[in-house]
Amino acid sequence: MKAMMNKVPLAVVALIAMCATSVSAERLRFWNLTSVTISQLYLALCGTNNWSPDQCRNDPDGVVELDERLTLAGIEPGRYDVKLVDKTGWTCVVSNIEVKTGGPYVFSIEECDLKACVR
Repeated sequence: MKAMMNKVPLAVVALIAMCATSVSAERLRFWNLTSVTISQLYLALCGTNNWSPDQCRNDPDGVVELDERLTLAGIEPGRYDVKLVDKTGWTCVVSNIEVKTGGPYVFSIEECDLKACVR
């Protein structure tokens, strides 16, 4: 009986560790709800210019089309500014986007969000 009681706490600890790993390994995905094909996508913590690597490199064809989802790499939940470049060369910055877990995607950008764009 004593040996069994020593194993229970270890099993509980292992289970907690597995749950924590699955939460941190949750796939973070962006959902493109604009009418443009995005060829470059960068994230920076709000108010900084520390842009992430180009997230479109995570996609097999290197672009994110309308209604496509893109897996993000090296991004944690938080508030970000998002810079995107469409395939025609327009660059847009969408500020103060909340990246959050717990859903099928962590954030989306819609056509109405594309206000600060330049060529």
